[in-house]
Order: sequence, then structure tokens, then C-alpha cells
Amino acid sequence: MINYKELKFKAGLEIHQQLDTKKLFCNCDSVLRKDEPEYTVKRKLHAVAGEGGEIDISVKHQMQKDKEFIYQGYDSTCLIELDEEPPHQINLEALKIAMQIALLMNMKIVPITQIMRKTVIDGSNTSGFQRTVMIARDGYIETEKGKVGIYGLFLEEDSARNISREENVEVYRLDRLGIPLVEVVTSPDIKDSKHAKEVALKIGDILRSCKVRRGIGTIRQDVNVSIRGENRVEIKGMQDMDIFVETIDNEIIRQMELSDNKTPTNMEVRNAMPDKTTKYLRPLPGSARMYPETDLELLKISRDMINDVKKNLPKLKSEIEEDLKKQGLTQDMIKMLFKSDRFNDYKDLLYIIDKPQLIAKILLILPKEIATKNNISLLEINEIFNQDILSEILIALHKKKIEEGDIKDVMDKIAKGININEALNIEKEDSSVIEEKVMKIINEKPGLNPNAYMGLIMKEFNGKISGKDAMILIQRFTK
Repeated sequence: MINYKELKFKAGLEIHQQLDTKKLFCNCDSVLRKDEPEYTVKRKLHAVAGEGGEIDISVKHQMQKDKEFIYQGYDSTCLIELDEEPPHQINLEALKIAMQIALLMNMKIVPITQIMRKTVIDGSNTSGFQRTVMIARDGYIETEKGKVGIYGLFLEEDSARNISREENVEVYRLDRLGIPLVEVVTSPDIKDSKHAKEVALKIGDILRSCKVRRGIGTIRQDVNVSIRGENRVEIKGMQDMDIFVETIDNEIIRQMELSDNKTPTNMEVRNAMPDKTTKYLRPLPGSARMYPETDLELLKISRDMINDVKKNLPKLKSEIEEDLKKQGLTQDMIKMLFKSDRFNDYKDLLYIIDKPQLIAKILLILPKEIATKNNISLLEINEIFNQDILSEILIALHKKKIEEGDIKDVMDKIAKGININEALNIEKEDSSVIEEKVMKIINEKPGLNPNAYMGLIMKEFNGKISGKDAMILIQRFTK
């Protein structure tokens, strides 16, 4: 067992999360392309000295590789991604989201701040640098083992997307370059590997409560680890929470073995591997790769802007889950709602009709049933039943043009290509005719259980009677 206290264990996290907005310094959409590129350009990148006049050690490491870089572009990328045009003013929506995240972590917003260039010549930026700016500092989050400080929150550009690597040539796609990222950097207050996981999950909860992108590659987590007061090691690629704890512990054991053998730990970046070990990647960057951005003025954040953001802080995901439980949703439904990324749809549809369980059903349950019945992919079904279509169905229900029992039939018709207006035109039979037919079904097959009669009746009427009304008649005629 690892004695973290005796080892003088120190650890902190760096978490990068993409924001769901347009790009940070231009008006291009943050969309990743799957089609063939429209053009390519070739570049060689060169190192420049940082603000202190020195070239950073990690930059020198990349210089020695002397690689050529090919960049693939589209009509959805512009001259700014190619570094052929100066950056525009910072994206205000992205700035406000970053401020929300900072305030949810009890941070102090920096009122006047300098946008910086961080030298990066591994090919991931056409310019040879990444733009980054500190938005807030000196915050904290509460954990089971006490407060963990949040040193800083930075807003920066994501890098270009690597497509292929060869010995002397690398290919990058420009679609991801410039997507806004927030970088959350904690203080080294983490007590052990399990605590590190708790901190990562807490920060993740805060991030997902704001307008961030979802899916593979939208969040990246790094862990800085040191023991016995020796040099720190940064572990990249710690996205898999299933191996998070063991990977940190294995890195501690590796550093212990080096220390026991009187071998100093180098300041280095290592990659998290699937077998829960770490592998050397490159030297750890230092401060020498930073210098001021010359194409943009100082970023000024007014008190009025801070107060406006404070008034519109989102609820944490954990708080939203408690609200959903109070509304009657099961834990499974809540998980499905967040996993399918349809919470905003749920919230908007609730304004039309205050029936939480029904809305969850038409968002999560009925689409799956209809997809299976009609042999259509769930992705295609969800595209068909977008918020506009579901809104029209619920408005018809609210106006009593249809009943709850009609909704599945309406959705089934729409999935088969029937126009929504036609699908909502539910033909109702006369109540006396309905009663006569139900009685006939029951008399012809006496002794069945209510659910069996329900199936026969719903098949007979094909959506012209609600399940609730059918059950009332079944109970009346089977007494």
C-alpha cells in the first residue's frame, strides 16, 4: 500500500474542455469535417524565443525533428486558421462561458489581462504558437478531503487535428484549430490518487453544467505528480476514469524506484497507456515559450459584465439531477437524458406542458421503440423527432386535439413519412360504437387478463382510443 503522506505526494490537475461556440478568434463554426479537404498547404515551423529571450526546452526538442507539415482546409475554415490574417476580437460568448465556469469554482475574475502566445512547433498550430489568456485565478472546490485550490482558468485555442504521422511529414486538419478551450489548473492540493479522481469528477460536473461540447475528444485531462520533493512529471491522456487511479499509483511506484536507486526524476511529459503505465513523450515545457500577443489589445472585463454573468449562472449537474428526481423521473431516465444530450430539449418542452414523465418518455423511450419497430437507426429517428416536431405534438395534446394515448401512434406515422399535420388528424369513433366493439372483443374471448384485452383492443382501434379509456372499459366489462 502506498503511503502518500510519507512520500510527500503532490499532485494537481490540468483539464482542457472545448466550449460549444464558434471559434475563439474568428467567426467560423466549430464543426469537425468528415469529407475530403478542399485544399492543402505545406509549412515548416521555426522556433522563437519567449518573453525572457530564451527558447524553451520542449521547443528545442521539436526543432530537432525538422518535420514538414501539411494542413487540410475547408470552406468552413478561414485565413485566420492558416495564419494569413490577424485574429479578430475574442469570442464574447466563449468568454462569458469561461467566466461562468470560473465563478462556479469561486474564482476571482482578472479585470485586465494580456493575451499570450505559447510557442508550439509540433505542427498542431499553423502559426507556431497557441493563443491563451488567463480569465480567473485563486478559486477552490469543496471535496470530501477538504478544499482544493484552483490556481487559474485560461481561455485558449484548440489545436489542429492530426490525421497522419510519418517520419518527416505530418498531416493536420484545420477544422478543430481555434475551437475555444478552457484550461482549468488546480493547485497541488490533491491528497492521493482516489482524491485526484474525485477532483476530476467534481470539475467535470461544473464544466458540463455550462455550454460545453460533448463526446470523444472534447475534454482532455492531465495529471502532474511528484514525490519526495523531486521533479514533477506530467501525465497526458488521462481521460479514461476507469484507469485513472491505478495509472497515478503506477507512476508513483515508478518514481519511487528511481528515487530508491538514487536516480533523479527528470522533468518530463509522459503518456498514459492502456495498461495503466506511463510512457516518455517529451521534455516538460517551461515558461520560456510564452510571449505577449501583438495583434490584440489587452482584454478588459468590466464589473458590469461580471455582475451580468453572476445573474445567469447555471445550476450544477448534481443540482439538476435532484430537481429531476423531484419531478418524478427515475435515475435511469435521468442518466439517459444527460447521455443523449437532450436535457435542453426536455427543459424547453416542459414549458409547453408540465408533464415531466411524459416528456421524458417521448424523448427517450418512444423513439427507441419506434426505431426498433420500423428498423430505423436511433440516430435517424432522433433527427426526425427534433424539438420542433415534438413541440407540435405536445401543443396538439395541450389543445386536446389528441390524447396521451395517441402520441405513440402519431410518432409512428411521422417516422413512416406521413406529414405531421396528417399524423395529428386523429379520427375518433363514436363512444357508443367503441363500447360495443370492446364488449364484443371481451365476450368473444372470455377469461383473458386485462393486458391481453388491452392488446386486442388497441390493435382493433389502431390509435382511435387511448390506453386509459380502453382500460376503463375493460374494467367495466370484466367485472
